[in-house]
Amino acid sequence: MDRRVDLVRHTDSEGDVLTEEGVRAAVELGRRLTGGYDLLVSSGAQRATQTLSCLPCGLGQQVDGGVLVDPGFRSAVEDRWRDAAQRARGKDLEAFREADPELVEKESTLLGSVLSHLFERLPEKGRALVVGHSPTHEAAVLGICGQITQPLSKGAGVRVVQQDGSYRIEALS
Repeated sequence: MDRRVDLVRHTDSEGDVLTEEGVRAAVELGRRLTGGYDLLVSSGAQRATQTLSCLPCGLGQQVDGGVLVDPGFRSAVEDRWRDAAQRARGKDLEAFREADPELVEKESTLLGSVLSHLFERLPEKGRALVVGHSPTHEAAVLGICGQITQPLSKGAGVRVVQQDGSYRIEALS
């Protein structure tokens, strides 16, 4: 049996609040998702929680587990990520790793652990949707799968599947 977690980056925002376009994009994103989620999880940032709250409007589905806030999906060292982004020669984790290897190593381990705990909470064949940020979603994937994924644009995502004790990455259509 498998469990699935969809990691999605919040939509367009100004500061920590979605723009009108960000709200429209989040509702539209909800229409494109397959649904069937047991849990909806926000990093706790307002822009992530607001995106997450718009998704069921597009999905048109009830989520019995409701919306949870798990600040573990939000980095406690966001300023350090911003600093690394300014020094990096690209926007992927490999570029961040060159700019600040300790940051990527520690954060990937920490965020991968948070993602692993979410998988443990899910029932057999369970599904969760997490709305958070880039590059922390990519760091969580690195921490749990050992693979670097492409940077997530606003409203984009990736699916992590746990099956028979191992993890794999799938495109989120």
